[in-house]
Amino acid sequence: QVQLVESGGGLVQPGGSLRLSCAASGRIFSINDMGWYRQAPGKQRESVIAITRGGTTVYADSVKGRFTISRDIAKNTAYLQMNSLKPEDTAVYYCYADCPGCSGPARSWGQGTQVTVSS
Repeated sequence: QVQLVESGGGLVQPGGSLRLSCAASGRIFSINDMGWYRQAPGKQRESVIAITRGGTTVYADSVKGRFTISRDIAKNTAYLQMNSLKPEDTAVYYCYADCPGCSGPARSWGQGTQVTVSS
């Protein structure tokens, strides 16, 4: 089963930057897509960004030009660089990893990390 550990959340002022990490471990055969969802208070969880094993990226319109995702295949780690943060980016961010060849569920989730954008 794949375990995901997130890090890097916190409090930042509008216009600031944060970098989230999502490290996968466990009985990993081959992780395909990795990415992040976020959930703001009172709202549904929404997809933010994703990256395939081959490096193709998909962004929500709300974060295009501000957020960048990358991954280190050898380390099974994905990174989310968030720039020009806005108060509406405040949410709990959950990373995920898709690994259909691994034992356990095909999609694994991180524990979530709080990102708060406020002055």
